[in-house]
Amino acid sequence: MTLSNLETDAIAQHRLRERKRWRNCLAFLLLCAACLVLDIATGPSLLSPWDVLSSLLNVGDRQPMTDTIVRDLRLPVALMALAVGAALGAGGAQMQTLLNNPMASPYTLGMAAAAGFGAALSLAFGSFGLGPLIGVPLGAFAFSMLAVVFLFALATLRQAGSHTIILGGIAMLFLFQSLLSLVQFLSSPELSQQILFWLFGNLGKATWLTLSITAAVTLVCCAILMGDAWKLSALSLGEARAVSLGVNIRWLRLKILILVAIMTATATSFVGVIGFIGLVSPHIARMLVGEDQRFLLPLSAICGAFMLSAASVLSKSILPGALFPIGIVTAIVGVPFLLWLIFAPQRGRP
Repeated sequence: MTLSNLETDAIAQHRLRERKRWRNCLAFLLLCAACLVLDIATGPSLLSPWDVLSSLLNVGDRQPMTDTIVRDLRLPVALMALAVGAALGAGGAQMQTLLNNPMASPYTLGMAAAAGFGAALSLAFGSFGLGPLIGVPLGAFAFSMLAVVFLFALATLRQAGSHTIILGGIAMLFLFQSLLSLVQFLSSPELSQQILFWLFGNLGKATWLTLSITAAVTLVCCAILMGDAWKLSALSLGEARAVSLGVNIRWLRLKILILVAIMTATATSFVGVIGFIGLVSPHIARMLVGEDQRFLLPLSAICGAFMLSAASVLSKSILPGALFPIGIVTAIVGVPFLLWLIFAPQRGRP
């Protein structure tokens, strides 16, 4: 059986599009590598990119102090930016696909606000006797999962659609932001400053242990999500069409919510609240590779990693010797994009 010229051309065009998508993924991987080197090089002790590469690759003549700065102090922080950005980017892509809404992300659905309230409550109560390194992340994780339990309850309702889940997430966002403001109002000035600094996002406290946990959780969750790539691609065509193809929408919705919640809660519990990465990076990936989840999911994660790593470099470069909270930098980039997303005439409302 031979293929017609039309079929042969269609196959060739499809393979050409796939090669182009893989090239886009590779290009952003190279950008991530470049940002990683720049992130390590910038800081109070300025280093050249060559010094960083020499230390990482263990080549050339190097000073012991340079190796200490690069490998022990800056490398885990720079890698944490990549891991957290990947978790937020992948989570945002899945939430937008699942709810068919371009504004959906772990941040806008209240998960990050719940984590912020949990961390603030832990700081207010002395980390519940567990110490700040354990109590604060544990409080953030617990309350983020509590917000997700509410979303789970909405998702299991028979008549609940994507709009119901979005409205429930917005309600959680305002609720936990209000509770957080109450905690800050009742706290001492010193404690209020600690809460405020944590809510702006802070990569500086990353360690090899927290990096290992965040990276492992992100990799495992993304691997599971890739196993449902065709179901998610079908869902992007509409719930009715996905059901006609045999996709269990309710089970898929619950599964994605759980995985995204675990990734978001883990990342937020260690570095604080970082907004707009989960909103912006999936749109960049979607413009480059379309809705095919085999490419959209990994490229969203890579774009998120690149954006947060670039924001980390920028936060240390605005004022020499000063470290801007990274959440402020991501908001400065994210707000104009969000406004463009709202007012762009070519984008319809779901």
